[in-house]
Amino acid sequence: MRVERVRLRNFKCYGDADLRLRRGVTVVHGINGSGKSTLLEAVFFALYGSSALDDRTLDDVISTGEEECTVELDFHHDGGDYRIERELRLRGDRATTTTCILEGAGEPIEGARDVERAVSELLRMDADAFVNCAYVRQGEVNKLIHASPGERQDMIDDLLQLGALEEYRERASDARLGVKSVLDGQREVLEDLQTQVERKEDQDLHERLNALESRRGEVVSEIERYESQREEAREARESAADVLERHEETREEIEELEEEIEKLRSKIAETERKREEAGEALRELKGEDEGLADEREGLLAEADVSEIDLADGDRDEETIEDRVEELEARDEALRDDLEEVRVTITERTGEIERLREEATEYDEEAAAAREAADDLESRIAEDVEAIEEREGRVEELDGEIESAREAFADAPIAFGESESRLEALEDDREGLTAELTELTAEIRSVEDAIEEGEQLREEGKCPECGQDVEDSPHVDALERKRERLAELEAELSELEADREEIDERIERVEDLVETERRVDRLEEQRESAARLLAEKGETLADRRDQRDRLREEAEKYDEEAADAREEATDIESEVADARSELGGINAERGEVRDSLETLRRVAEIDSERGELEGEIERLRERRDDWATMNEERREGLSEKRERKRDLESGFDDDRIEQARERKAEAEDYLERVGEKLSDLEDDRDELQGAIGGIEEKIEELERLRERLESVEVRCERLDSLYEEAETLQATYGDLRAELRQRNVSTLERLVNETFDLVYRNDSYAAIDLDGDYRLTIYQKDGEPLEPEQLSGGERALFNLSLRCAIYRLLAEGVEGSAPMPPLILDEPTVFLDSGHVTQLVSLIESMREIGVEQIVVVSHDDELVGAADDLVAVEKSATSNRSRLERSAPSEALLTSD
Repeated sequence: MRVERVRLRNFKCYGDADLRLRRGVTVVHGINGSGKSTLLEAVFFALYGSSALDDRTLDDVISTGEEECTVELDFHHDGGDYRIERELRLRGDRATTTTCILEGAGEPIEGARDVERAVSELLRMDADAFVNCAYVRQGEVNKLIHASPGERQDMIDDLLQLGALEEYRERASDARLGVKSVLDGQREVLEDLQTQVERKEDQDLHERLNALESRRGEVVSEIERYESQREEAREARESAADVLERHEETREEIEELEEEIEKLRSKIAETERKREEAGEALRELKGEDEGLADEREGLLAEADVSEIDLADGDRDEETIEDRVEELEARDEALRDDLEEVRVTITERTGEIERLREEATEYDEEAAAAREAADDLESRIAEDVEAIEEREGRVEELDGEIESAREAFADAPIAFGESESRLEALEDDREGLTAELTELTAEIRSVEDAIEEGEQLREEGKCPECGQDVEDSPHVDALERKRERLAELEAELSELEADREEIDERIERVEDLVETERRVDRLEEQRESAARLLAEKGETLADRRDQRDRLREEAEKYDEEAADAREEATDIESEVADARSELGGINAERGEVRDSLETLRRVAEIDSERGELEGEIERLRERRDDWATMNEERREGLSEKRERKRDLESGFDDDRIEQARERKAEAEDYLERVGEKLSDLEDDRDELQGAIGGIEEKIEELERLRERLESVEVRCERLDSLYEEAETLQATYGDLRAELRQRNVSTLERLVNETFDLVYRNDSYAAIDLDGDYRLTIYQKDGEPLEPEQLSGGERALFNLSLRCAIYRLLAEGVEGSAPMPPLILDEPTVFLDSGHVTQLVSLIESMREIGVEQIVVVSHDDELVGAADDLVAVEKSATSNRSRLERSAPSEALLTSD
């Protein structure tokens, strides 16, 4: 994976930022608190959303004072180009994700959870794996060392995708235990079923069923005989009941006729009472009508309707309606005038407020312009001071350059010739060294010969032939060898003196070489400082022009504010005149509305009198209807009395008595036979219940036999499934152990290679990583050390080596290379001294050499800045508290830090 572009809007301390990242090592530098780490957090957040926020919420992402935030990330991965966009918005007191989309993987993927899931599948790591492998966050450089072996094992296993095998093993174990639990339960069920079947087979259920069915047949025959006799008794009872029923119906009809006759009498009396009440109501309505006529006459006398002829009702109503229409028209006209004046007052008042608001806005604009001009004035002063400092820096660099060049004034060589002169002297010294080596070897040979001759002289005999050694050539040549040794030693002294002289000359020339290099560096710094000084001068001129424009704008705003206030004062007098006119219109309208109310009441009285006349006519009609109704009721009353007399003459008391006796005898027999049948039916039901119970037991026995067979088959299958789950659990465990051992061996090799590459000294021999990811460091003398026993810088460097080794292991993959995210280091030098920073630079260089396409480092360390392929400077404005980005060359970054 290669990050190509990050775009931020209102993300934490960034208002608007756009950064393109290139291949190689990119160093993001700036002072503490400027927002360097925020760039890395933005990349992490774009990939994994809220999972990248730890204990923080989405509210913490949006810049203070803003309502929305956008993060866009463009990256290249495994041959494809992708783009992620996340947009947040404050709704109430909390932030929510309004847009989250991943493009480039076929159809766009939308939704925070779906995008996070897709990124985890694409990179083959979730947010936790990302920070444990590719993203070394600030303050977490020693995370893997401080973790317990179990925690370290879980981290690395998850990164190497071994955690899934443990999860599968645990699932297989849970499945095995579940199958075992079910199997034990089924075996208990099997034993219980076998016991139940044996118990029921011992009860002779079929023989008991045959006996019960025979007894039931006898009882059913007896029940049928008694039911036939009961039916005959019922027929006799029903015949007698029919006679009694007809007698009862006649008696009830006579009683109903008596009740109806009494009701007719009551209704006739009630209707006569209503006629009398209606007559009283007619008298009251006529009195109310006369009262309304008097009220109408008084109201007409008050109103301006003198032309109305009270004797002519139709003409009177038309005149009132005409007058009402005339007054309503006048009221409508006054209302329109009133509304027009009100609108005028409202519009002019609004214009006054608008003008005053404009004046206030002009005042605020003037104040803001003056404040901005004052701010620019202070910044101009700062720029002038900075220019003076940079001019002093340029002069200082000129002085240092001139001082450095003076070293060549008395030198035997000219400026620019020191390196070639140094190479010649080193060649001369190499030749002298070779001569010294040969001469030293010859001296040692002569010294050995002299020592041998002295030994022979002391012995007095030749060790080879046993003769005297007075005339031996070994002894005779001893003096010559001593002379030769003296000559050689004198020659050695001369050569050593010559080499010391060359060493001194080389040392002087090396100083001159270093001086030349220092002059080159100073000239580069002087060129950068001069360029920055020119840019600062251009900025100063622009700010002075902007300051002058702001002050002119402030004076213009003051004039516009004064004009607006003067215009508002003129309009206020117009509003006062309109308010006076409004009072007069309201007074006239009040008089018109009073007249309208009077005439409208007259119209209401006419309507009420019309309704009263209708009510009087309706009451008269109802009194006539009630009189006709009573006449009809009296005729019906006479008919009912005649029908009652006819029914009373048709009664036969002897026949009724015989019917009662027959009915009583039949009911007595039915009561006795019912008890007998009830007893027989109880016997039948009891037998039927017993038969049903036996049949149920027989059916239950068959069901138990079927269930027993089914449980036996299920137990056999569960036995087989238990063995398969046990085999699967062991397989997952063995596979995870095998893969872990392979990865541990590879990781141990990579850790040793990486640590040896960046930490070459005589203190440590090797690093051991066991199967549980316990780390041990062995010193050169074989003594083991725990990682926590290392110094702070060594421990941090060791942990970075481990992280890089894990990164290499994942990048190499199990079956070939795998695309990896950029290696991201956030302030990795926090725990390192200057010497260890050099080793960290070597580590970064080694990761680049093994093929890591993109490395991003956040640091303010000059040595790391100097090792960068690309630099991104981060600055935070003291006034707006917003950070901004700026690319710069390494030399410019170093000059700024000076």
